[in-house]
Amino acid sequence: MAAEEKKEYWRWQENCWIDESKDWRTAKIITAGIDVGSVSSQAVICVDGEIFGYNSMRTGNNSPDSATNAINGVLDKAGMKLSDVTYVIGTGYGRVNVPFAHKAITEIACHARGANYMGGSTVRTILDMGGQDCKAIHCDEKGKVTNFLMNDKCAAGTGRGMEVIADLMQIPIAELGARSFDVDIEPEAVSSTCVVFAKSEALGLLKSGYTKNKVIAAYCQAMAERVVSLITRIGVENDFFITGGIAKNPGVVKRIERLLGTTAVQTKYDSQIAGALGAALFGYTLMQKQAATKVAVAA
Repeated sequence: MAAEEKKEYWRWQENCWIDESKDWRTAKIITAGIDVGSVSSQAVICVDGEIFGYNSMRTGNNSPDSATNAINGVLDKAGMKLSDVTYVIGTGYGRVNVPFAHKAITEIACHARGANYMGGSTVRTILDMGGQDCKAIHCDEKGKVTNFLMNDKCAAGTGRGMEVIADLMQIPIAELGARSFDVDIEPEAVSSTCVVFAKSEALGLLKSGYTKNKVIAAYCQAMAERVVSLITRIGVENDFFITGGIAKNPGVVKRIERLLGTTAVQTKYDSQIAGALGAALFGYTLMQKQAATKVAVAA
């Protein structure tokens, strides 16, 4: 009998969606944003400056293939071809390796622009909890970055760190947040700042009698404390918005809100698409400016 395949508890739900109420064929300007991150890749298509569809999936072995797979997923679902897209902007760690992009823009600018769309023009402070780093961003009413801080020295406060804990606890990553509240008493945060040592500490807590839920709670609290220390350095201005995969984990989000004494703005969109959405919106703005320039020259 073949050995049982190892279950990948870290594997999060990939997501592809289109707005079937919109007809892309009637659009004047179609733009796409491609966010190739260290852990996940997203593609967003906008029609005339409005979100039309997106695809969020795991980053593969290289950036060009990840970008291509991400855009093809949403194009296929929409019945489109890449040639139907007017302009493409790449962002994220792999932004310069998007083979079909016309331009690359930093993920900080794109997350701010995407959060402005997803959370509204009142959003001023953004926490981007990515796969390998965290960013605290301030923006104005148009989603333009006014200040930011980044922590990329350790994965313990990121999505990758949570994936490690999911595998260690042998609990699907989507269930960690809810299970972190199923404890009699809220435990202290794990003390280690490195995901490798945090993993060792978690194993030690299990051996000492902690339940899995209590260990998860301790790790969620640790993640919350680390990112809050970053946010407080830049200062929190309402409204407050969280982007990235960790925004889907209530165990971390609610603890962040508790520590900050504020509530994060909710959105109907997938929090992981903020960077790609911002890139697509930047593309739309550029195309509008080009069109306006042509009109002015013709006049």
